[in-house]
Amino acid sequence: MGSTIYDSHFADAPSGAVRGFDVRTGEFRWSWEPLPDVGIVTDSGDWLPAGAANTWATITADPERDLVFVPTGSPSPDHYGGTRPGDNAYANSLVALRASTGALVWHYQMVRHDLWDYDLASPPALVTVERGGTAVPAVVQGTKMGYLFVLNRETGEPLFSVEDVPVPVSDVPRESTAATQPVPVLPPPLAPQGLTPGQAWGLTPLDRAACARRIEALRHDGMYAPPSVRGTLVYPGFLGGMEWGGVAFDPSAGLLVTNTNRLAMVATLVPRAEYEQAPDPEAGAKFSLAGQSGTPYAVKREPLLSPLGIPCNPPPWGVLHAVDMRTGEIAWEVPFGQMTDLAGVPTPRRWGSANLGGPLVAGGLVFIGATMDRRFRAFDLANGELVWEVDLPASAQATPMTYRARPGGRQYVVIAAGGHDGMRTKLGDHIVAYALPPSDETVR
Repeated sequence: MGSTIYDSHFADAPSGAVRGFDVRTGEFRWSWEPLPDVGIVTDSGDWLPAGAANTWATITADPERDLVFVPTGSPSPDHYGGTRPGDNAYANSLVALRASTGALVWHYQMVRHDLWDYDLASPPALVTVERGGTAVPAVVQGTKMGYLFVLNRETGEPLFSVEDVPVPVSDVPRESTAATQPVPVLPPPLAPQGLTPGQAWGLTPLDRAACARRIEALRHDGMYAPPSVRGTLVYPGFLGGMEWGGVAFDPSAGLLVTNTNRLAMVATLVPRAEYEQAPDPEAGAKFSLAGQSGTPYAVKREPLLSPLGIPCNPPPWGVLHAVDMRTGEIAWEVPFGQMTDLAGVPTPRRWGSANLGGPLVAGGLVFIGATMDRRFRAFDLANGELVWEVDLPASAQATPMTYRARPGGRQYVVIAAGGHDGMRTKLGDHIVAYALPPSDETVR
C-alpha cells in the first residue's frame, strides 16, 4: 500500500514509503523507500531530507511473477527542486518490486527532477503484446504529459523506442533542471506538447487576444519549461494528459483505450517574503497557493482562462483515444463530453470536456463517464463512434466495472455517480447498473 502526502507544502514532507502486509495475519512484512538519501545540507549545517515521491495511484499486482508495479509521485515540493538536487532517485517512476519481499527488481523513471507535478497518477496496466510472433508480457503506464510508456514486464525495457530529448533550463537561483527528459517515439503523444501565443483560443477576437497576451507574458517554451517567478505555462497541465482513471485494454483487438485532458495551467513561484505578506486566498478562488516551506518560494497554481472564464487553449478539452498495441499507432481519437451543465448553455460536442475517471471495454464497446456533464456513454471499440448515451443522476468521476451475477448470466456494467466537488460537477450518491444485451438488441 502507498500513502497520501501533501507534497507541495513542505520540502521535508514525510517519506513516501510503500509497505507490504500479510493479509491473513495483518503482520507488517516489508517497506520500500523511494527517495533514499535525497536532500541537502542547509546553510546552518542541518540535513534537509526530501519527502513524498509517494504512491497515491493504484498499485498493480502480477501474482504469477511475484511482482507489484508501483507508480510513484513527484518529490516534495512539487515546483521547486533546489532542496532536492539530481534526478531524485525513484520519484516519477514505474517501479517493479518483489511482492513477497519488497526488493527492487527494476525501475523506469519517466520524469527526471520533476518540477511540474507530473506524478504517475494512473494505475499501471498489464497487457500482452506481440513482438515477432512472440507474446511479450508488458506493462503500460499512462502519464500526465500524454505519453504512454510500454515496458517489458519482467525487465523494464521499453518495447517501443524512447528518446532522451533536451529540455529548457531554469532561470531560478539554485535550481538545476535535468538536461533531458525521456519521450516515447511510439505511441505518439496523446496530448499537445506546449502552447504558444499564436495558438491562443477564445470565443471572441477580444477573448482570444487577451489569451495571446497572457501567454506571451508567461514563460511558454514547451511542456518542460521550468516554473518561474514571472509564471510558466504548463500544458497539457496538472490534470493531464492521463489522470487516475487508468486505461482499458482489449486483447482480441489489440487496442488500448484511454482518455486525456487538455487544460493549460500556470505555475508561478512566489518569493518567500512576498508570500508571508500575502493574505489568504479568497474562498472560491480559481487558484491554489502552496507554501513549499523550507524553500525560497511558495507556488501559485491556476488554470489559464480567458476573461470569459473559458480555457485559453483550443478545444477539444477532453479526448478519448484508442492505440494499437501491435504497432504503437493511434487507431482513432474522438472528443467526448460536454460542459453544458457547468456553462448553463449547450456546448458543441467537438469541444469535449475536462474529465476525471477511466474507460471500460466490454462487449465490443467502450463505456466511460468521467466528463463534466451527467452522461454515461458507450463508443464502438472498432472506430470510436458514439453508439449510446444516457443521463445519470449525478456526474460519474469514476471508472466503470463489469460483472455477472452468476455463471452464464447477463453481463452488467456499473458506474458510481457521485460527482466531484473540485470540478463543480453535480454531486450525488448513486450506483447505477446497466445490462449488456445480446448483439441484436440495444443497451438498456
